[in-house]
Amino acid sequence: MFGVGAGEWVLILLVIVVVFGASKLPQLGDGLGRALKNFKRAVTSANEIEVSAKKGEIPGDQPKPGATQSSDPAPKP
Repeated sequence: MFGVGAGEWVLILLVIVVVFGASKLPQLGDGLGRALKNFKRAVTSANEIEVSAKKGEIPGDQPKPGATQSSDPAPKP
């Protein structure tokens, strides 16, 4: 269904060279390689990745000085 032959690959590579320029191709390949490496590492070690921030790690998460903390929600009108 989506068979890509040699002619199509040459055309795709030619378009990439025209769009990004020959000087940017090594940087583009390096970035793509790093992204694939990080993705592979994340897939194989999914249990070691912590996705939620702990309290106090997010800037602006700390209460302002002089403010009181209350566990009750704001009073309803």
